[in-house]
Amino acid sequence: MTLLDFSVIVPTYRRRDRLHAALGAFDRLDWPNERWELIVVDDGSPPGTEPVFEQRPNRRLIRQEWRGPAAARNRGAEDARGRFLAFTDDDCEPEPGWLSAWAEGFERTPSALLGGRTHNALPDNPYSTASEQLLGYIYLYYNHQRPLFFASNNIALPTKEFRALGGFDTRFPRAAGEDRDFCRRWKSAGRELCEIPNAVVRHSHPLTLRTFLRQHYNYGRGAALFHQRIAKVPEPPSFYMNLLWHPMQVEDGMRRWRQVCLMIASQLAVASGFLAEALRR
Repeated sequence: MTLLDFSVIVPTYRRRDRLHAALGAFDRLDWPNERWELIVVDDGSPPGTEPVFEQRPNRRLIRQEWRGPAAARNRGAEDARGRFLAFTDDDCEPEPGWLSAWAEGFERTPSALLGGRTHNALPDNPYSTASEQLLGYIYLYYNHQRPLFFASNNIALPTKEFRALGGFDTRFPRAAGEDRDFCRRWKSAGRELCEIPNAVVRHSHPLTLRTFLRQHYNYGRGAALFHQRIAKVPEPPSFYMNLLWHPMQVEDGMRRWRQVCLMIASQLAVASGFLAEALRR
């Protein structure tokens, strides 16, 4: 079996059009095709929504019954032939220099978990904007001294170390909490996390008010699972107050107040999801 530089793992579920745009971005990567592979894992998409694309020597499709994105990422990593794994999502389009940025990062820290930057590709969608602003605030909060957390839609790490740690915890069935848990276990094992600002993906996740609230409700459910796993004390009140006012630092004019209102709505949805999951246990 030929050992490649990178195996890029993309879980997908019912987002054929978004995946198609992402595939076009992968075709524009500046890394030689013979030195990396793309593994798309279809996590049980219903008929008519499953991904369709031309399979090539460096592009494969794996199908599985629905088990959640954590299990889908692990399934792709099982078959990976690359020395390093790079994870992103089906609604993310990497910049052409994405793999080159990871390669430069691994030259400096070959055993680290690397995290890139995610740019909102839908700035006119207030819900998508609010979701990315929340992630930006979380990065500022957790990574201001040394990196502690990176979202799974833009990370890279050595394949051997990923497998040794057991991959993502499949007890997190949704796209919520599994990356936070993995970063915690990675750090607890004495391994390093490093930010690579030039590893950029553009995130195109169109949201409505309903899907925005559903997304953050699921985040709350994932947070409840995470806290139950490690008996973690909730963040201090200042965390939430600063989060609610974060848009005032990054927005102009009346848009600030709209985004503040969406931050409040997001945290009410998170609290609802957290409580609902806690009562199930």
